[in-house]
Amino acid sequence: MPSIYEKVGGEPAIAKVVDYFYDLVLADQTVSQFFEHTDMDKQRKHQTQFISFALGGPNQYTGGSMAKAHEGMHLEPVHFNAIVGHLRAALAHYSVSEEDISQAIEKVETLRGDILYK
Repeated sequence: MPSIYEKVGGEPAIAKVVDYFYDLVLADQTVSQFFEHTDMDKQRKHQTQFISFALGGPNQYTGGSMAKAHEGMHLEPVHFNAIVGHLRAALAHYSVSEEDISQAIEKVETLRGDILYK
């Protein structure tokens, strides 16, 4: 059975999802401030690698642990929920099935404890 990574078209397709995702994130005043001093090209590349791996693709993610990467950001549930909502919208925008979106969101939800209140 193919992974979600394979179903959506691999890393090139996920890179498009990530670009759209960050368009949504940067337009959202709830979370955009967290990216004010971020190299977005680097961020998009890391996120593409991370989401590719999370969706069953090869492990190319070279970023830090989720807890370490979000240390000192003081993220709260409202921030995490906004990001998850934007990821859901980006996947839907590229016609990913609701079943596959739900599986992807379940994987992201497992990181909630590593990201919040750090």
